[in-house]
Amino acid sequence: MQFFEYIMSELSPLISELALILVVAGFASLLFKWLKQPVVLAYIVAGIVISFFITKEDPNYENIETWAEIGIIFLLFGLGLEFSFKKLMKVGATAFVATLFIVVSMISLGYLTGICLGWSQMTSLFLGAMICMSSTMIIIKVFSDFNMTSKSFAGIVLGILIIEDLVAVLLMVLLSTIAVSKNVEGMDMLYSLFKLVAFLLFWFILGTYLLPTFLRKMKRFLNDETLLLFSVALCFGMVFLATEAGFSSALGAFIMGSILAETIDSERIEKLILPIKDLFGAIFFVSVGMLVQISSLGEYLVPILIISSVVIIGQIIFATGGVILSGQNLKTAVFSGFSMTQIGEFSYIIGALGLSLGVIENSLYQIIVSVSVVTIFTTPFVMKLAGPAYNQLEKRLPVTWINFLNKDSSGARPVNQYSLWSKLLKEMSTVVLIYYFICIIIINFALEYGTPFVQTWLPGIKGNLVFAAVLIFSLSPFIRAIIIKKDHSAEFVQLWKNSKANRGPLVFTIIFRVLMCAGLIMYVLFYLFHTNFVIAFTLALILLMIFSASRHLKMRSIVIERRFKENFHEKEKFTESRAHVTKGFVNHVLAKDLHLSDFAILPYYSIVGKTLKELNFRQFFGVNIVTIIRGDIRINIPNGNERIYPNDHIVVLGTDKQMDIFQKRLEEKRQKYANKEEDIHSEVRMRQIQIEPESHLAGKTIRTSGIHETFGCLLVGIERNKTSMQNPDLDLVLEEGDVLWLIGEYDNIIKIKDL
Repeated sequence: MQFFEYIMSELSPLISELALILVVAGFASLLFKWLKQPVVLAYIVAGIVISFFITKEDPNYENIETWAEIGIIFLLFGLGLEFSFKKLMKVGATAFVATLFIVVSMISLGYLTGICLGWSQMTSLFLGAMICMSSTMIIIKVFSDFNMTSKSFAGIVLGILIIEDLVAVLLMVLLSTIAVSKNVEGMDMLYSLFKLVAFLLFWFILGTYLLPTFLRKMKRFLNDETLLLFSVALCFGMVFLATEAGFSSALGAFIMGSILAETIDSERIEKLILPIKDLFGAIFFVSVGMLVQISSLGEYLVPILIISSVVIIGQIIFATGGVILSGQNLKTAVFSGFSMTQIGEFSYIIGALGLSLGVIENSLYQIIVSVSVVTIFTTPFVMKLAGPAYNQLEKRLPVTWINFLNKDSSGARPVNQYSLWSKLLKEMSTVVLIYYFICIIIINFALEYGTPFVQTWLPGIKGNLVFAAVLIFSLSPFIRAIIIKKDHSAEFVQLWKNSKANRGPLVFTIIFRVLMCAGLIMYVLFYLFHTNFVIAFTLALILLMIFSASRHLKMRSIVIERRFKENFHEKEKFTESRAHVTKGFVNHVLAKDLHLSDFAILPYYSIVGKTLKELNFRQFFGVNIVTIIRGDIRINIPNGNERIYPNDHIVVLGTDKQMDIFQKRLEEKRQKYANKEEDIHSEVRMRQIQIEPESHLAGKTIRTSGIHETFGCLLVGIERNKTSMQNPDLDLVLEEGDVLWLIGEYDNIIKIKDL
């Protein structure tokens, strides 16, 4: 203890505390790796240990809080890089329905649990928010450890986790609003929600429009060092903007990560940022552990056990129910439910938010950390119960129930059956809402910040005229797109030709959009000039007619839209070009319970070198080899004469059960490697040995000694009577005292020496 105090006195508190955190966390992570436990738990335990040296009352504790805040920023930035709004659009209705059901149900259950424990409404609400989301980090690790990543339910679980990440970010903002206003109802909540959605969409649209293009043009200058610096700068820039807008730093980091996730450099950025994220993330989790007071955990034992049971049982029931409601079969739902029985990273962040706002007690934070540790430890064991639980349900439930629960399990879905009207209105409303939203953001931002700036340089009516002209001109490409877009589409033209009855509603859609755009221009005129309604409406219509007839604006709006679409789909096209299975092919896998999985062929697999005809996977395992990827070569629907080579990727179609059996067969090692362990002795080395008296090598030629044939070594030189011979003749007779220079594996050289 005195040594620690001496070190602390000699160094800056910032450095000494960081050193203590990293040393303890490093040793703890090694211990937990050896115990095969999640490293997150190691950091929490490290924090508990450090809390004996540095308490919250310590004046230098603020340094740790600063490090922890940086840790949250990098954790959320990394999470955003893995998230992306594009990925959110692809997870499908299954994940959306299931997540909504799980989150609402678990928040309600957590709230009721808190009320039953005698806690306040605000504390109970925060408890519900902390237990409604599963741990992405832990689930991915367990899936990897149990070889479950190729299972069909794993994709559904990961889709749910993607949406839960976004829900967690939204909850952080909403809980902050509730905590400050002390009210769950009213316009403040709606305004905060609108402000949040507007902030997310605005920066996503602007970032998608600008960033990919900028990165493409700067590609030759962006080496790893520059790209890392630029990415971190963007992250902290968005953190600054988010905090200035009244949001948390974590939200800003998440948004910038999700924007960069849409670029083709996202994987490279993610790889570069990973060490920084791991370092500062570790500090954050250590700070979580530092708030745990071991001495007082005994009095919280009952709430810890109750809430742990609520999390495990509640997630099993509601996650299973949510997946069933989304249209999946009972087996998929059960395995999904049993996978999500833990809480993790966001629980700590939401808890830290509650503490910083002063709306929850420190005891709840300690309880939730303890519950997290308990549920993480139990996750692998609970997951193993999914199979027996499903078997029991299948035995005990009536056949009619089983058939009802499996009624929507088929992967087949009807082809698009929308009418022309449905398709037109859907596409038109999407375009109108996006562009109209952009116009609203531009107008509000310009009027709030632009007007005062212009008035300082050009006061009075002249400044307002100039500002109004610039603002309306800036809006013109978007306004034109709102009015004209889809008016010449195939659906619009077809409906116009099909029936005169369609023409009235079609004209109405045009008039409605014109009035919407006129409202935007009139709002600007009212705000700046307080003009008469008739004059404002007339000016707006004249401007709209000019915008609609302008070829320049037409080209400008086309260029803007084309650039956004190219950037938006850039990564998707790049990924598709490198994918082992194309998205179009996956969409044609419609048979019940079938899915595609990609398997990498390692050099020591027993199937290497054999033809598909010899292996006959279809007959023995029921799976079909769809594609073989060999470097840049793609062999679709390979014939029986095609051989399997090392480092091939084979794309296989089959059911979960078939995949299990196939994977076991696939991973069989060749007999040569079956019992061979990788260690330092398997490396090839050069060693010298001397032929001792009575050695079996003495009197034999190099050819008959067995050095090469029996022991797999090379004799590259001999020292005899102070002379050296390189690459000696194979018929040379070996003598006592010769020094042999051998190249081979360590164990084999030792065997020769023993002769």
